[in-house]
Amino acid sequence: MRRERLALIATFLVLVGSLAAAAWFGARLFIVERDNALIASLGAGHDLAVGTEDPPELLFARLHFLATRGRLDEAQPLLNRLGSSPDRRLAVAALYDMANARLRLAIDHLESNRIDPAIPLVRLAKENYRRALMVEPGFWDGKYNLDLAMRLVRDFPQIDVDGEEIPPEAAKRLWTDLPGLPKGLP
Repeated sequence: MRRERLALIATFLVLVGSLAAAAWFGARLFIVERDNALIASLGAGHDLAVGTEDPPELLFARLHFLATRGRLDEAQPLLNRLGSSPDRRLAVAALYDMANARLRLAIDHLESNRIDPAIPLVRLAKENYRRALMVEPGFWDGKYNLDLAMRLVRDFPQIDVDGEEIPPEAAKRLWTDLPGLPKGLP
């Protein structure tokens, strides 16, 4: 009689544990399906707000939505969160995506001959490419785009002068921020 009672209790515990596990997996599946639907909606062009508790994949989808529409100021907090994420793949993708958006906007400014707003955008893009390459040094697309950005706006060489005037020979080594864009023969 005692064995039957123990077998009945063990069966009951296994059944309750199985039901709890099924409920937990069902809830997780519901959350994942909801997140996938939100990501698909963002991909389709519908603007949706995300919260800080949302998964990184959903934050990245929102960042991509904002970056492709030129809303970089709204995307920056998402980049800050994703850039320091333990998921290296998403951190690199977010940094690269934001850098590309900044570089596209800078090129649009340059094509319209608006040089002043383009320079800081290119510098920020270079910073994002460098951060992505620090996380993933073998990221070839990041290296290539960083090279393109480096050709658009050059970095100034570092000259160490302690409150003194720049010597004439050092002044000759400096170059302008934005090199001229050659148009061909005169």
